[in-house]
Amino acid sequence: MSSPSPAPSPALFPALTEALADPDGGAAHRPALRFGDRSLTYGELAAAVVPLAARVGGAGRVAVWATPTLETAVAVVAALLAGVPAVPLNPKSGGSELGHIVADSAPALVLAAPGEHLPEALASLERVDADVDVDVDVRATGPTASPGPEPDAELPALVVYTSGTTGPPKGAVIPRRAVATTLDALADAWRWTGDDVLVHGLPLFHVHGLILGILGPLRRGGSVRHLGRFDTAGVTRELSEGATMLFGVPTMYHRIAESLPGDPALAKALARARLLVSGSAALPVHDHERIAQATGRRVVERYGMTETLMNTSVRADGEPRAGTVGVPLPGVELRLTEEDGTTVLEAYDGETVGEIQVRGPNLFTEYLNRPDATAAAFTGDGWFRTGDMAVRDPDGYVRIVGRKATDLIKSGGYKIGAGEIENALLEHPGVREAAVTGEPDADLGERIVAWIVPADPQSPPSAAELADHVAGRLAPHKRPRVVHHLDVLPRNDMGKIMKRALAHG
Repeated sequence: MSSPSPAPSPALFPALTEALADPDGGAAHRPALRFGDRSLTYGELAAAVVPLAARVGGAGRVAVWATPTLETAVAVVAALLAGVPAVPLNPKSGGSELGHIVADSAPALVLAAPGEHLPEALASLERVDADVDVDVDVRATGPTASPGPEPDAELPALVVYTSGTTGPPKGAVIPRRAVATTLDALADAWRWTGDDVLVHGLPLFHVHGLILGILGPLRRGGSVRHLGRFDTAGVTRELSEGATMLFGVPTMYHRIAESLPGDPALAKALARARLLVSGSAALPVHDHERIAQATGRRVVERYGMTETLMNTSVRADGEPRAGTVGVPLPGVELRLTEEDGTTVLEAYDGETVGEIQVRGPNLFTEYLNRPDATAAAFTGDGWFRTGDMAVRDPDGYVRIVGRKATDLIKSGGYKIGAGEIENALLEHPGVREAAVTGEPDADLGERIVAWIVPADPQSPPSAAELADHVAGRLAPHKRPRVVHHLDVLPRNDMGKIMKRALAHG
């Protein structure tokens, strides 16, 4: 079931459009973006994007060297204003990956901050500097000061490349319609308004940091303060100075939870926030509880993907239940299916595991140049196969238990989600970090394997101790049969544990 989708505004950024139309009006003077000690009002943002939008107008696609800077935000907004799809590039990508993305997306040029060094893989592209320090009188720039007619909602806004864990990265083509409806659905769920000030330190080449973290505040007419690089001191400063919302990933909230006992200023700042949001991976229940105990505030989780943008969230006026990602957002249909992908599960019992499929205006259009992959991703009636496994509680709350490819363990006739075992392991005082995978077992089909970063490397908990701990909290068939001790867990830029590296390491 789903609720009606909010009607998107005709313009992606109404406050920016207003600032363009009336450079002396109130909207023009509202804070829009701040990165460190550099900031832009909506009027200044308009002055920066107008000439850049005119420069890139008509290009088929433009690549954006997506550093955590004002210039990246200006470049993406200028491309969207011009109706040109932007392809955000991860500055940490290697040469072969960048080469693949450039060859696949065929951008006409690359936008980057002035003076930024670009790698050899981008040498064939014409470079255009996204210059923020421009002196443009929007009132005098003539026709280019107007955004013109809003491009069709089905036209591409962004091409965002997936992580490529099962092959070369695929370019998910995200239409303007998906950006607008997702951000409006989140505004409904989170009571997100133009009065909100968001703080985060997320990278800007991904859906979370760029679409939610930059375009989200701009669509609401609010503002964002980007930390450049995440640290708890920055969070404390910004929340103490008027920021109302914090976006982060579990590794960030884990660092917050670890710091809280010795940092009363951080606890006080978090208690002031209107909304604390975590995404991109599951936030361990242990960290949920530590933050709630120290601050009186519970972290809200939401669930999305590059291909779907946001699907569910705990609502601001709902119960922030640890370990869940809430209910479907307005306009999003969600169902759980059996392994065959066609049999829909009817049991909302908090136990029966199924694959999440979603349908709605939040979905991407296609994988660029990959009609085979696009066709395989959808059912015949338009449901997207997420590959994520979940259970649903009787009241509709969704609890993710892992990825179908790496987190669904079939052991002794049971279907077991790795996520709930990881949460149980993290409740053991001797466990700092945990990941769970499955490996072949002649008797059970698969046996449960735990990968542990111990709290005290000199005295790690034994396999038997951890097995008893899990069996006592969940069920005996969910206990780990093998335990590996590690110094660190392999993670990607968004803090997700790379389980394929564990399983093949």
